[in-house]
Amino acid sequence: MDLVLATSNPGKLRELRALATSMPTLNLVLAPPGFNPEETGLTFIDNAVLKAEEAARLTGTLAVADDSGICVDALDGRPGIYSARYAPGDDRDRRLKMLAEMASIPEGKRQAAFVCAMAVVDGAGRVIFTCENRWPGVLAFAEKGEHGFGFDPIFCPLDSGGLTSAQLDPAIKNELSHRGQAWREVLNFLASQEALR
Repeated sequence: MDLVLATSNPGKLRELRALATSMPTLNLVLAPPGFNPEETGLTFIDNAVLKAEEAARLTGTLAVADDSGICVDALDGRPGIYSARYAPGDDRDRRLKMLAEMASIPEGKRQAAFVCAMAVVDGAGRVIFTCENRWPGVLAFAEKGEHGFGFDPIFCPLDSGGLTSAQLDPAIKNELSHRGQAWREVLNFLASQEALR
């Protein structure tokens, strides 16, 4: 089964391929050159659908997209869908801005969750599956860990024993994370479609 991953990020392709060993017939490839949809949706699902529709339109092939971010309770759910645009600069600039915004928030009030939505669109442009998963945790007071990207070094999942997601072994992180959970739902859906053929 050919499936276009609606991103130009090879790291995301590697991560999802590594989690797809249960489906050896899946041929997962990156979106073609020219893939650059505007993320104008109001929710994670909206943006995942927009990206999957654009990848399907460009290729005429089944496409999957994800949209993810971090939602912080003390910031009224921000940055949410704007996580990648939370601050100018790179991932570290965004983490430092969040740590500064959260500096006066005490332990016990630093709840947050990573959210990942995924959408599958068929070659004709029809949305055939969506899901959304949350990975609850709390924000650390400082950066810790070498793995991961984005807000991983300041996010401590509830199921991590106090480690940030950047301190977790990547295989364990992929098993627990919001993206890992959503991707398993997509794989289960795709496997059920294969079985129906």
